[in-house]
Amino acid sequence: MKKIIIGARGSKLSSAYVSKVKNLLLQSHRDIDFEVKVIKTSGDIHQDIKISEIGGKNLFCKEIEENLLNKNIDIAIHSLKDMESVENKFLTIGAYIKRNDPRDILVSNTIKKLSDLNSKVTVGSSSRRRELQLKKINKDINIEDLRGNIDTRIKKLEEKKLDAIILAAAGVKSLNLENKISLIFESEEILPAAGQGIIAVQCRKDDNLIVDLTKKINDKNTSLCAIAERKMLQTLGGNCETAVGGLAEISNNNLKLKAQLFSDSGDESYSYEMTGPEKDASIIGETVGQKLLDLAGEKFKK
Repeated sequence: MKKIIIGARGSKLSSAYVSKVKNLLLQSHRDIDFEVKVIKTSGDIHQDIKISEIGGKNLFCKEIEENLLNKNIDIAIHSLKDMESVENKFLTIGAYIKRNDPRDILVSNTIKKLSDLNSKVTVGSSSRRRELQLKKINKDINIEDLRGNIDTRIKKLEEKKLDAIILAAAGVKSLNLENKISLIFESEEILPAAGQGIIAVQCRKDDNLIVDLTKKINDKNTSLCAIAERKMLQTLGGNCETAVGGLAEISNNNLKLKAQLFSDSGDESYSYEMTGPEKDASIIGETVGQKLLDLAGEKFKK
């Protein structure tokens, strides 16, 4: 029996993602014996510090990728939005799992509709993108920095007397906590992070057995959307403080990519969307990224 070691973070959400990938792999290979190795990342260790203050990108992936490069694990499972847009040259994403709901949501006891955000409410979030997008809805919204796993954040909603917390729908739904959702933002209201709702299955490029294995669970439409969104991010450059949203969708073999970039100051935002043949996913991503750079000009320098 072939033994495969999967590396992932130790949160409940990561465990749910690992189970999903394991079940998909077992559908085509019943003879696999899985072992799961829990890896603590920089982002997990420093939960009391703002992500921007820890510095750098890849805070939730770096240590997992190191274990993959050192052959301590065979497969790494990530939330795609946590990954660097430029991958290590020795690693590859073998499969993009069919996308879950990409939207952002609110958990709140009082805010049930968009108009409830008109008053001076306090929302917990660790994302600059979400902060600036919320302030576009209502400039008087207060944002309180809030990090931690989903269940921890929901608990802090009560403890810190916040009016709401903003989270990714995909994570909340993966933990069967849909009953906690009070408001779902459509992408016209809040454009999600590039890669949001997608599980990425990463492996070593030269590990042919695992590359072939993961290929079988790749979702074609999700992978094309991911390629477009990630190419847009690569074109922009930027860092963990860059406030950018991006969402690609496929219909009738055409891919539409919508993107939004905020200026360095956060005072202005620039939006652009493009539709083209799905096979041109990478070209669409690059074109949209370049267009955003052109629109922002000197106001975006990261």
